Amino acid sequence: MELRIKRIAPVQLGKVLAVVYALFSIIFFLFMLIATIAAPEGKEPGLLFTFIMPLLYIVLGFIGGIIGAIIYNFSAKWVGGIIIDLEE
Repeated sequence: MELRIKRIAPVQLGKVLAVVYALFSIIFFLFMLIATIAAPEGKEPGLLFTFIMPLLYIVLGFIGGIIGAIIYNFSAKWVGGIIIDLEE
């Protein structure tokens, strides 16, 4: 059975990508925290950077999801959207 994705709700995709990026940012945060603690004096990336970057990931994931859905919805009108072949 073939189904076509005609439209993606922009805010919903933004929320989903914000959560996905939040999960990625946990991994990023742990590595940055280790790097900050293990770095020699004067060479650490900084605690402010370590805490701000994961938050930026989440915000940019949300905004990027909204923009991506809007672009998809606009282009799907021209080319017909993504076709998914499903099987029971």
